[in-house]
Amino acid sequence: QVPLVESGGGLVQAGGSLKLTCASPRTAFKDYAVGWFRQTPGKEREFVSGISRNGGNTHYVESVKGRFTISRDNAKNTVVLQIDSLKSEDTAVYYCTARRTILTDQLIRTTAGEYASWGQGTQVTVSS
Repeated sequence: QVPLVESGGGLVQAGGSLKLTCASPRTAFKDYAVGWFRQTPGKEREFVSGISRNGGNTHYVESVKGRFTISRDNAKNTVVLQIDSLKSEDTAVYYCTARRTILTDQLIRTTAGEYASWGQGTQVTVSS
């Protein structure tokens, strides 16, 4: 497992943008596929987006396609989730998570139980 820290959440008006960053102090972070999940009160964590360890594959839940962009910089041990055209339904706590994989494994897991490392979460609130 690797420690993960999210940042970049906040309060924004509908239609606005935010950049969420997931960072780890461990260089082994480059060996991990990374996912972003979000959760609202009373609901289970929902997969939002994921990226393979080398950035060669990405995946998004249908509701965010065209608005969210995930990328990574393994030299900086960071993964960024750029969120544009925010909607009120995007309001949630966003969690970064990581799963150690082999280089040839490009599959993006979408189930929370398949990930071992989790950050503390960052709140995104969209006002209408």
